[in-house]
Amino acid sequence: MTSGTIILTSRDTNDRLSNLGRLDFKDKTPGQAADLELIPSVSYQTILGFGGAFTEAAAYTLLRIGEEKRREIIGRYFDPVNGLGYTLGRVHIHSCDFALGNYTYVKDNDMELESFDISHDRQWVLPLIKDAMAVKGGAFTLLASPWSPPAWMKTNGEMNNGGKLKPEYRQAWANYYTKFIRAYEAEGVPIWGITVQNEPAAKQTWDSCEYTAAEERDFVRDYLGPTMHLEGLENVNILVWDHNRDIVVERASTVLSDPEAAKYVWGTGLHWYVSEAFDQVGKVHELFPDKHLLFTEGCQEGGVHLGSWETGERYGRNMIGDFNNWMEGYLDWNLVLDETGGPNHVNNLCDAPVIADTRTGEIHYNSSYYYIGHFSKFVAPGAVRIGQALSRSNLQSVSFRNPDDTLAVIVMNESDEPQTFTLGYGGELAEASLPARSIATYVLGN
Repeated sequence: MTSGTIILTSRDTNDRLSNLGRLDFKDKTPGQAADLELIPSVSYQTILGFGGAFTEAAAYTLLRIGEEKRREIIGRYFDPVNGLGYTLGRVHIHSCDFALGNYTYVKDNDMELESFDISHDRQWVLPLIKDAMAVKGGAFTLLASPWSPPAWMKTNGEMNNGGKLKPEYRQAWANYYTKFIRAYEAEGVPIWGITVQNEPAAKQTWDSCEYTAAEERDFVRDYLGPTMHLEGLENVNILVWDHNRDIVVERASTVLSDPEAAKYVWGTGLHWYVSEAFDQVGKVHELFPDKHLLFTEGCQEGGVHLGSWETGERYGRNMIGDFNNWMEGYLDWNLVLDETGGPNHVNNLCDAPVIADTRTGEIHYNSSYYYIGHFSKFVAPGAVRIGQALSRSNLQSVSFRNPDDTLAVIVMNESDEPQTFTLGYGGELAEASLPARSIATYVLGN
C-alpha cells in the first residue's frame, strides 16, 4: 500500500511547511475515480531547480542586521535539509535598480575593456554568494543578467531611462559578458547562463535598455553567440527575452525561428508582471520543443506587504500555472529586502519573501517564503513533471517524480472554504482535505 506524508501551510492556522503526518491510501472500489488522479506513466519536462537573486540590495541588507541573523537567513534559504534547498541563483551584471546606485566595471569609453574590474561586487554580492555556496554545499546554477550597458555605449548617454545600445558598441558589449563570466569564474563562482537583457521591452526610470525582437536576434546571432564561442564559453547558456508572458510568443519566435540565432540560444526567460497568461508559456514550448523555459524574475511590487497571504498565493498560482506549461525552474527576485522594500536607487520598492527590519533587527518570513518552499523543498533538481487529471475547479495542482522515485504532489486551495478531495495513484486512493487559503505538498513513496 502506498504511503505518503502531508506538508501544509495554511492562512488560518499556525501551519507553515508543517509535517502533518501520514496520508493513508486504500484500494479503490471498482469504477471509482479520484478528484485528482496521478498519471505517472506520462512525463513532461525535467526540473532545473529553484532559487532567488543575489542583488546588491539583498547583500547590503543582510550586512546591516548582524552576523547571527545573516547566517539564519542564508540557512533558511540554502540549507538543503533545514532550509528551502535553493539551488538556482541570479546576479546582475553591474548595477540594477536594486543596487545602491548606477555602476559599471569599466571606465568611460574603454572600448577594449582594459579597465574591467569587478571589485565593486567583492564588497557585498560575492561574499553573499560564497557564503550561500558554503551552506548549500557547492556551486549554484547561476544566471547573470545585465540591466543596461555602460552609459557611454547607449543612445541616451545614461544607464537609466531606456535608450538603446549603439551599433558601434555591439562587439565591445558582447565582450563585456565574457569578461564578467571569466571574472566570476576566477572568484570561484561559475556562471551557468546569461540573459541578453533584463526586460528589453521596457523603458524604466532605472537601469534599462530597449531592444526590438529583431535587434535581440541580431545581437545574439552576430555578436554575443559567436563571441561566447570564440572565447571558449559555449557551455554557458544564453537565454532571450527575460521579460513578461504577454508577448513572449512573438519575442521568442523572432529569435528562435532564425536558425543562425537559435543555435546559440538555450531557451527563453520569463517574468510574471502584467500577465498570468500561462498558455503563452506553453505555446513557446509547442513552437520550439527543443528549447527550454526558465522563470527568471517575479516579486510583489509596491513596497513591503507584511502579513499578506495573497502574496504567497500569487507565487503558488504562478508556479503551478507555469510548471503545467513546461517551465523548468523558478527564480524569485530579491532574496531579502529591508523594512522599506529596498534599498533601491530609484525608489522602485518591492516585497521579498524575507524582510529584515534594519531598525529593530526583526526578521519577517512572508507567506511567499512558505509557498515557494512547498516546491523547492520537495521537488529536487532532476525531477520530472508527471501527468495528472484534476476534476475540481476550486483546486490547483501540479505533480512531479523526483530522482529518488518519490512523488511530490502540490495542491493549492485559494478559496475561502475548506476543500476535501480524493487523490488517486494507480489502483489506490486517499482522502485529503485542505483548509481555506492553504497549500499542501503530498510526498508519496517516502
